[in-house]
Amino acid sequence: MSVVKEFKEFAMKGSVVDLAVGVVIGAAFGTIVTSLVKDIIMPPIGILTGKVDFSEKKYVLVPADAAHKVTEVAIRYGNFITVVFQFVIVAFAIFLVVKGINALRKDEPEPAPAPDPEPTKEELLLTEIRDLLAKGK
Repeated sequence: MSVVKEFKEFAMKGSVVDLAVGVVIGAAFGTIVTSLVKDIIMPPIGILTGKVDFSEKKYVLVPADAAHKVTEVAIRYGNFITVVFQFVIVAFAIFLVVKGINALRKDEPEPAPAPDPEPTKEELLLTEIRDLLAKGK
């Protein structure tokens, strides 16, 4: 079997296509959440905290010096806070989606478990013999 044919079979499997669709939708969803956090959630939080822009918050370890061609080295904790907000929102949104899907699945009635089959004549006879032997000891 040629490599091209094997790859075509692999790529056309349902799980691979589903994964590709999930990645594309996930990337688009990530962009939406990034905008939600950056443009809608963080500005009011900044106002509540005294008009602080979290994305600009940093702790400078080494200041920039253009004369000596030294670039700034800083811990950008404000950006980290923003990313944590984004993660929490994405995790909560995914939780809601999974919860919704599970709720839809619960609406489908689960099939009743099959009743245990009646014991055969042989099983009944063997059970009776076992019980008689147990009484005889």
